[in-house]
Amino acid sequence: LDKAINFYDEILKELNLKRVETAPEYAAYAPMGKPTEVEFYVTKPFNKEKATNGNGTQVSFVTESRQIVDKFYEIGLKAGGKSEGSGGERPPNSGVYYSYIRDLDGNKICAFTNNKA
Repeated sequence: LDKAINFYDEILKELNLKRVETAPEYAAYAPMGKPTEVEFYVTKPFNKEKATNGNGTQVSFVTESRQIVDKFYEIGLKAGGKSEGSGGERPPNSGVYYSYIRDLDGNKICAFTNNKA
């Protein structure tokens, strides 16, 4: 959990989210300036079994710009994540811009925007 918290502390900053609560079983993240509006948790499994990632499971974060999508991807790789696809429109010419990484536990994470800039 500590490794996951350090990873998410780094990559979620770019999405304007910060850790607002830490407990032995989880960490909670909320928008900067709105610490009571938690949007994301990283947790130990409730059933006390080993954490696993799901095939076809993905966490996606909407962003304000393509620059943020690219920065999220860059920070994610520097923090130890693995590339699942750098920034680009998917499908081509759709106007929706995505990047994908795998976190330290193998979970697929996406940042995207509908903005052209």
